[in-house]
Amino acid sequence: MSDPRDREYAELLVGTCIDVQPGWQVLVLGSHLGRPLLEEVQRAIARRGAYALTELTFGGGLGATDRAWVREAPLELLSQAAPLYEHILREIDALVSVQAPENTREASSTPVERTQAVQAAYRNAQQRLLSHELPWVGCQYPTPALAQDAGMSTQEFADFLYGACLLDWDAERERMSRYAERFDAAEEVRIIGTGTDLRLSLVGRTMQVDAGGANIPGGEFFGSPVEDSAEGTIAFSEFPGVYGGRHVDGIRLRFEAGKVVEASADSHEEYLVETLDTDEGARRVGELGIGCNPGITRHMRNTLFDEKIDGTVHIAVGAGFPDLGGTNVSGVHWDIVKDLRGEGRIELDGEVVQVNGVWTI
Repeated sequence: MSDPRDREYAELLVGTCIDVQPGWQVLVLGSHLGRPLLEEVQRAIARRGAYALTELTFGGGLGATDRAWVREAPLELLSQAAPLYEHILREIDALVSVQAPENTREASSTPVERTQAVQAAYRNAQQRLLSHELPWVGCQYPTPALAQDAGMSTQEFADFLYGACLLDWDAERERMSRYAERFDAAEEVRIIGTGTDLRLSLVGRTMQVDAGGANIPGGEFFGSPVEDSAEGTIAFSEFPGVYGGRHVDGIRLRFEAGKVVEASADSHEEYLVETLDTDEGARRVGELGIGCNPGITRHMRNTLFDEKIDGTVHIAVGAGFPDLGGTNVSGVHWDIVKDLRGEGRIELDGEVVQVNGVWTI
């Protein structure tokens, strides 16, 4: 059933997030459960005089990465991007991806080496997305599977989702920009919390404010720290790390000269290490993000929301953002969230700027 808020949601995606222009070719990806929003997105694109090129998939991504094919195709074929999809990713003017999963754990049965092969095959083709040369936005649509992960009814989750997404993004941008400017002026950020004391250099790097940008919901500012700067430890003891359909509890990482030299977890430790060994860049930090969304106050077992929880930070091991100065290259980009609200602080060049999730500046 369509929700009356879907039209406002679609206008946010098509207008605020990617600002579709007349004549653009916009690739729209999604599954059948997201049909109400997909159709509103099509209408919003049409009203702007642009083409909506819609592809329905079973996994929410490009059809070339649907799980049934990935599980059966020869590894040598998985390691080569389909020429048609490479052409599509080169030629489109924008991308809208609507995640509406039937089962959030579907990817967990796919062998890691097969997932890694596909990621590597499309790494070059996706550089336009990573560099933000290609306007794109990813979002979710309320489904029973997402609601179950969050411990909510489907209607409760829908209300939560719209409440976190349909904010006054101009006001949020102004608020977050004040904090981001302090990070831009700093040379070093230090994150201290339970089992955590991690230093990262921001020299020559800038933070980007997400207030209606590539991810919806927005509500963070983020950047790519200097690649060889990470020193110390971080323990993700509050929430599991969610990646590839797996939930990894109690992740602990120790960094030296920017690289993970020790990694452990309370569950699925083998998967954690396999992912970090995907390629040379997977053991370095590609992103530091600061969660600021006032509408997200609890963990959802859903990284798209959890990384925006007000009072949290997250780091992503793997690929950095070239447009923000990041040079780390990897087929991995795994965002893992650290909660600082109970016990933690952020320092910039020795000055405390946040204590227990509350800003002091």
